Amino acid sequence: MADFPWLTALALIPLVGALVVAALPERLELAAKQVALGFSLLTLAVTIAMALQFESGTKGFQFEEVHEWIPQFGVSYALGVDGIALVLIAMATVLTPVCILASWHDVDATRRSVKGYFALLLLLETFMVGVFAATDVFLFYVLFEAMLVPMYFIIGSYGGPQRSYAAVKFLLYSLLGGLLMLAAVIGLFVVSDGGPQAFLFENMLGTDMGTSTERLLFVGFFIAFAIKAPLWPVHTWLPDAAAESPPGGAVLLVGVLDKVGTFGMIRFCLPLFPDASQWAAPVVITLAVIGILYGALLAIGQTDIKRLIAYTSISHFGFIVMGIFAMTTQGQSGATLYMVNHGFSTAALFLIAGFLISRRGSRLIADYGGVQRVAPMLAGTFLVAGLSSLALPGLSSFVSEFLVLVGTFTRYEAAAIVATGGIILASLYILLMYQRTMTGQPGEHTSRFADLNVREAWVVAPLIAVIIALGFAPQPLLDVINPAVDRTMQQVGVDDPAPEVPAAEGSEP
Repeated sequence: MADFPWLTALALIPLVGALVVAALPERLELAAKQVALGFSLLTLAVTIAMALQFESGTKGFQFEEVHEWIPQFGVSYALGVDGIALVLIAMATVLTPVCILASWHDVDATRRSVKGYFALLLLLETFMVGVFAATDVFLFYVLFEAMLVPMYFIIGSYGGPQRSYAAVKFLLYSLLGGLLMLAAVIGLFVVSDGGPQAFLFENMLGTDMGTSTERLLFVGFFIAFAIKAPLWPVHTWLPDAAAESPPGGAVLLVGVLDKVGTFGMIRFCLPLFPDASQWAAPVVITLAVIGILYGALLAIGQTDIKRLIAYTSISHFGFIVMGIFAMTTQGQSGATLYMVNHGFSTAALFLIAGFLISRRGSRLIADYGGVQRVAPMLAGTFLVAGLSSLALPGLSSFVSEFLVLVGTFTRYEAAAIVATGGIILASLYILLMYQRTMTGQPGEHTSRFADLNVREAWVVAPLIAVIIALGFAPQPLLDVINPAVDRTMQQVGVDDPAPEVPAAEGSEP
């Protein structure tokens, strides 16, 4: 099985599923859902089979596929994964069937195409797998832009009352970033040696370019990734897009698509532009710290439950970016682990919030209260997801946030100290949201709430299980991630700061 095209298969399975679902008659709504769920589970099974053959101690790419695509321009169809890409692909393929199952009845009452929605989810999964696996810079750019199409229609056709505004804002911000990235990709090709495989990531490494050129190209890539992440101050599209998306779409948007931005930073910005990355690091760290505090403060003041969760993600992405640009092994390992942990905890929050909204018909926090008295399982799982989001020890986000802060502190002490304020603010926005929605006496509407049904329990259970498992045993995931992080550090040409141990009294200096 060593020569089996695992990554192409992973991308093709949901694509075939999307075509099958789209070809079904409109009246076969249940069949469309079942086919979509079946193809997403098959993709997950192939992911597991591939992951079992992954050699965790290897630093380079595995399961590589390289074929000529546009040889005149040096473009190849090239795929491969290291530990960083593998865990993000695994996260995407786990969350997709969860979102499909969670969205089982989301479109039924909207009089919109049921098969269209589930076909879009599968098409989005194809692009998500492809963008994390691409090892050709131009192919990565194509998939980076292609993801916009299904997400735009998920928001614009199946979202809330302000869906058109949110979808257009999402598209315009993303296209702006994509144009800057395209200009940088062309510039990178111009300064490279050219050739039939000029855009291969490995061939782009170490490209000789002047200082000013490197910095300009870095900025083009970085702004595109900062918008996608999103990083303050280019974040304003996210609260609207996440709030107006259907719950399943919001999970894939915030839980997976936004990780393409931070993945791009660690995959492309740092290795391709090592000197420029070190030059920009203090500014990027500053923006990240501002984002941590800004997102948390705005989350505290939200009255819309979905917008609150979206603003918490802006704060979390600040931690991830800070860990990446701290240029330490601990920081980058913690940032990669944070991407995975944030994906699962935010998925749980958005999906359980979706269950609440489907029962009450309102996104306003003030319209809830006393839910834990009538729906204890719903309230309990919401609490676990919230506590993971605020990085409670024993739950998944704690280890990653701790690694990010420790890794940052060794190089940027002030930034790490200020960023810890985000932990305190996280406690406020999560616990206040829980208090206002779940505690107290049930109101007229919440008193009739049903607890989680069987389908909803199957949606939430794997997410809670992963949150708890990664809280107590993150090491297997770190064993996969760390070799890829070590390789990135070598490509950038930086070492971890030497520990400062004070000399004992009377000893020679």
